[in-house]
Parts: sequence; C-alpha cells; structure tokens
Amino acid sequence: MKFEQYSISPDIKKSLSKLNFIRPTDIQYKSISPILKGEDVLAIAQTGTGKTAAFAIPVIHLLHSRKIAGRPDGIKCVVMVPTRELALQITEVFQQIGKHTRVKTFCVFGGVEQDPQIARLEKGVDILVATPGRMFDLVSQGYIHFNRVEFLILDEADHMLDLGFIEDIRDLVRFLPKSRQTLFFSATIDEKIKTLAYSLTRKPIRIQISPKNPVAKNVDHSVAFIGMDDKRFFLERIVTENPDKKILVFVRTKVRAERVKKAMERVGIKSETIHGGKDQEQRFEALDEFKSGEMKLLIATDVSARGIDIPGVHFVINYDLPEQPENYVHRVGRTGRGNERGFAVSFCSEEEKPVLEEIETYLDGKIKVLEIGKSDYQETVDFSSDHNDDWRSLLKEEADELQKKKKRK
Repeated sequence: MKFEQYSISPDIKKSLSKLNFIRPTDIQYKSISPILKGEDVLAIAQTGTGKTAAFAIPVIHLLHSRKIAGRPDGIKCVVMVPTRELALQITEVFQQIGKHTRVKTFCVFGGVEQDPQIARLEKGVDILVATPGRMFDLVSQGYIHFNRVEFLILDEADHMLDLGFIEDIRDLVRFLPKSRQTLFFSATIDEKIKTLAYSLTRKPIRIQISPKNPVAKNVDHSVAFIGMDDKRFFLERIVTENPDKKILVFVRTKVRAERVKKAMERVGIKSETIHGGKDQEQRFEALDEFKSGEMKLLIATDVSARGIDIPGVHFVINYDLPEQPENYVHRVGRTGRGNERGFAVSFCSEEEKPVLEEIETYLDGKIKVLEIGKSDYQETVDFSSDHNDDWRSLLKEEADELQKKKKRK
C-alpha cells in the first residue's frame, strides 16, 4: 500500500511526496490506521524504523481536519521526549510533514534562553514537543496550558525511564484532560515500561515490530579485533578511504572524544565532537555541520545514540564498545535509517572482549568478525600520517583513568 492510497489530507500527501515517502514502513503501516480511528497505541519498534512519521502523519491529519472545522486554538498535542536533540529532530519531522497544512509545531527545551520560546508560544502552537524540565518551568510560569490537549505522545519511553523521568510523566498526565488519545512509542519493552504504558492508555492497540535480531536489517555490522593503542590508525584509514561518506564515531567518555579528535587533527582530518561537556549551542552547531555534510566525521558519546536521525550516515564506528549492551543497538541504529543501507564496525581490544560477549548475549547471536591479516594490520599502522609518539602518554592516562573507575566500583 502506498501513502497515496491513505485517507489523509492531500496537503500531507504533497509533503510526503516531496520527502520521497512512497510506501510506509512496517511500524507506519501498523500504526497509522488505528491512530486515525482514535485508538490509543502502544508501539514497540527498533530504532531507525520510522516511528516518528508513524505518529506524526495521522496526528497532523486529524488536527488539520479539526482546524478546518473551526476548533478553538491552543495546544492540542504534547510530545514528551528525553533529550533536546530528539525534541528538535521530531519537531523537524512534524514541520516537514505538516508544511502545507494549518498545523503549527514548536519545541521547548532547556539549556537556552526561554524568552524566544515564550514569544513563539504566545503566537499559538498546535503541537508542542518538549523535554520535561523546560516544559514544567513554562507551565509553572503560566505560559503553557494543557486544557485543550487531545493527544499525548511519549517517544523513546524506555530511555525516559532510564533517565528517571517516570515522575515527570505522571506529573504531566495530571495536567491533561482525561478524554485524550495516548500514543506510547518505545524501542524496547519490559515490565516497568508495560506497567507505565497500561496506566496511561485505555485498551491500547499493541504493535510490536521486533525481528529476532534487534539490529535493523539494513545495517551490516561487524567487529574488528584491534589493539587499544592502534584504534586511531584504523579510524584514520576508514576516513581516508571514504572521503565522501558521513562517519559517526562513538567513544566511551567526553575526554576520550576530545583525544580522538586531536588524533584526527594530527593527520589532517577535520572532525567535531558532541558530548555532555559541550553547551547546547556547540552541540547544535556540530550536528548541523554533520547533517549538512560540511563536516564528515562526528565523534560522540552515548548522549547522541538515542533517537537522533542524521540523514545519510554511511558508517558508525564503535571506537570503544558501549558499557551497556543495549546501547550497541542504539548506536548502530544511527546508520541504515529507513530504506538506506548502513555499515557499523566495532573496534574491540583484548580488554574489551568481556564487553563484546555481553553484547552478543544481548543480541542472542555472534557479531560477524572482520578479519584483518597481519600484514594488512601492520601496514595500517605503519602508513599512518601521524608519526608523533605523544599519543602513548595520553593512552596511558586513559588506562589509568579506567583503572581508577574499576576500583571505585
């Protein structure tokens, strides 16, 4: 079935056509119809499957139709998300799909001045995408009112619970009309998420897109066994052999991110970092440069692993394996989005092998090993453009830091 065949506004179909959305993904196919019928939905689908459009398309259609019919103004839909980056991304999707409709979408989040957000809210908003902190600040100041809300959408619900937002979710529900439609979207489900979902929804339609392998089928993922001291040489090689490709690199800590960036600078490779040590404006600038293709290499901590949709990421490199096995799925899900093909390579050192075993247990299967011959391995190291040995002292510092962390545990 094509989007053209759906009973949705021609204005939305026009936007979908411009976005090259021809056929719905599985989660979109199973979610759009029940949402249009007014059902509450509990949807579980892995990252990269098109969850945002699955709820944006029907909600925009319903709100657009009701605005034409002369419904009163006010916030009609609240989308609650765990991070600022995700708030911006979801807002962009709503704005793209609703471009030719009467529906206005805006997002609020902390870390920036609130006055411009207040000014925009006062002009009128139909769909509010928000992180909990700034949203409740503006509610307490009287700038946000929820008395006309018809839709509550919780996206990346599992991540919100991981970050301790469960009480914020319950607080929000106290402000909302009881006669609302609730859409609950999550990448994973467990008893805690299930209990929360059923406490917020009324006889929800449960939709689960969960293939045996939690890694998206469009992602070719593998692991390469590389010494901790040699990882930078192999990253350099991948970047130089793929000069036109977007490459997203994940590391363990913000200190590590900056060190890898400096290592790339020494061999003439431009990169940028995104992590919790950067202020919001710096993070937005780095993401914008990467999204536009102006800068091809982005080095990130797990702050960027959840829900961020960056078009055209060809490679994800796990420079360091993630400490939490489920973060492996979220990291590699940054490539192979929608119908695109993507590649993910994990660099695994000897000391990281126990972490690899945990990831494979979580995946319920072995990750394909990328075999590197001895001569090819040595050539990669020998032909690096970096002949500065200062990195050895930096790596020793990193090892000492890791040892201290283990002792604290």
